[in-house]
Amino acid sequence: MKRLLPALISLFIISCAEKENTLTADEIVQNAIERSGGKLYEMAEIDYTFRGKEYKSYRKGGEFSYTRIMTDTSGNRVVDVLDNDRLTRMINDSNVVVHDSLMLPIGNSINSVNYFVHLPYGLMAEAANRQLIGKDTIAGREYYEIKVTFSENGGGTDHEDEYMYWIDTQNFEVDYLAYNFEVNDGGVRFRKAFNHRVIEGISFVDYENYEYKDIEVQLTKLDSLYQERELDLLSIIETKNIRVKLDSIN
Repeated sequence: MKRLLPALISLFIISCAEKENTLTADEIVQNAIERSGGKLYEMAEIDYTFRGKEYKSYRKGGEFSYTRIMTDTSGNRVVDVLDNDRLTRMINDSNVVVHDSLMLPIGNSINSVNYFVHLPYGLMAEAANRQLIGKDTIAGREYYEIKVTFSENGGGTDHEDEYMYWIDTQNFEVDYLAYNFEVNDGGVRFRKAFNHRVIEGISFVDYENYEYKDIEVQLTKLDSLYQERELDLLSIIETKNIRVKLDSIN
């Protein structure tokens, strides 16, 4: 018994240390946000180009405004602005009425682009539900696996979609993500981040965008399928001409 006592004490100490070092899903995501810019997101005006369209996002406190500028098939200049209250559209500097049937598709499209460009900031949204699935290794690096779903109340029309994020256990960078979606007969995507850069203290990345034909696959398996080269490269997703202007919060 005397010989067992030191071993039991050591196991107890190790167990306590592991518990103290265990982070919750919220703590992991919060660390990722802090590493990527933290409160700078809340005072930033960000301009960028995505797939030939110009975007501008602006936040100050709880207020936000997303602008998209594009040219339609007739050569008209179309400016859409989505903020806390409404969606507005201007064509060639004239205000136009947006039909109810277009409100959601336009708003969702603008929201989706900003969601991915601003990651991981949106993962702490009130409607987001975060769950730590465990840890896994990709390309020799250890990652937290964080599953994110959205509540129906406040989660938007795509609240049934599921997301998985692989967050580096050492530097809290979001190097990989995956998600499934229901629209257009459904699908599964896996993204690998590359071209990490920091502009005015805020991190941005581009993505290799992969697909997997079996839309019933569990998102937790996609990292293994990626390493086994079972995924098909669908596209390269690049955010270009990024400019960041920081403002102070009153």
